[in-house]
Amino acid sequence: MTQVKRALLTGITGQDGSYLAELLLEQGYEVHGIIRRTSTFNTDRIDHIYVDPHSDDARLFLHYGDLTDGTMLRRILEEVKPHEVFNLGAQSHVRVSFDSPEYTVDTVAMGTLRLLEAIRDYQQRTGDEVRFYQAGSSEMFGKVQHIPQKEDTPFYPRSPYACAKVFAHWQTINYRESYDLFACNGILFNHESPRRGETFVTRKITRALARIVAKRQDKIYMGNLDAKRDWGYAKDYVRAMWLMLQQDQPDDYVVSTGETHSVRDFLDIAFGHVNLDWQDHVEFDPRYLRPTEVDLLIGDSSKARKTLGWEPSVTFEGLVKLMVEADLQALGINHTTGNGDGLLASGDKATVRREAQQAIS
Repeated sequence: MTQVKRALLTGITGQDGSYLAELLLEQGYEVHGIIRRTSTFNTDRIDHIYVDPHSDDARLFLHYGDLTDGTMLRRILEEVKPHEVFNLGAQSHVRVSFDSPEYTVDTVAMGTLRLLEAIRDYQQRTGDEVRFYQAGSSEMFGKVQHIPQKEDTPFYPRSPYACAKVFAHWQTINYRESYDLFACNGILFNHESPRRGETFVTRKITRALARIVAKRQDKIYMGNLDAKRDWGYAKDYVRAMWLMLQQDQPDDYVVSTGETHSVRDFLDIAFGHVNLDWQDHVEFDPRYLRPTEVDLLIGDSSKARKTLGWEPSVTFEGLVKLMVEADLQALGINHTTGNGDGLLASGDKATVRREAQQAIS
């Protein structure tokens, strides 16, 4: 009988973690996720796939832990005995990392090191291979030096978050080369969805827009509108994560669409989708500016496309409209316009409805 694969995810309650958990369950995995202990439930994004662990049908299990607690990470690793580990947990908000640099570095940089050490010890003791995925970020490229950015483009991080991610990236390579770990870095460019956190610029826009349409607010306060990013659909990007760990050899991959758009472009499409002019509703607030800005990111994902057979399935325009529709429907506003609007390659309306159910209202 074929052995069921077990995967361990940090950050399972986040945007990427929830999509990846879905994908792994579809692939027949037993999925284990690490969640932080809080006084309120924060599992909204995975509630729809959670089954009571006492049930015979349960294949998703949650464990209390934290990337700042190496002892707990080791204990969970020993209990789960995973075949694959996906490290998605982090303090991932770039602007917040300037306000909380120590915590950001402790979770993003040192958290990765703690996890790598735990995996190294476990693998050496048991002889069982554990494949490791490290969630890198296009923010590591930071200040523009080369366009587009690819796997061998030099890093120039411009935030505590990005500096911590660079540390985690090189530690992953170091453990791969030093201890023969199957360890991969995914350098993922910006990827969004209706499950994106509400303080990230894309979701901040679409959620506020839905509230403006619903007459619940009138203004949205923004920082730098000229920043350009390579935006893709998070559900596409977690598929690339999984594919990296299915290869014969570990390697590092850029995952991106190869297109760049400004925050203004995002506003144009989002507000235009509901026939509004964003300039009537957007106000500038310097509090949302970063001390050091990243002006332009655009990725070259040709290696991932060739080696992994990966391709993005959603256009930038389709992504914006998907997020707008989901936030509108989360407020009970039915505005879906049909299959000709570029939402997804197939199943447009069904996808919007499904995403709307998971959007945080």
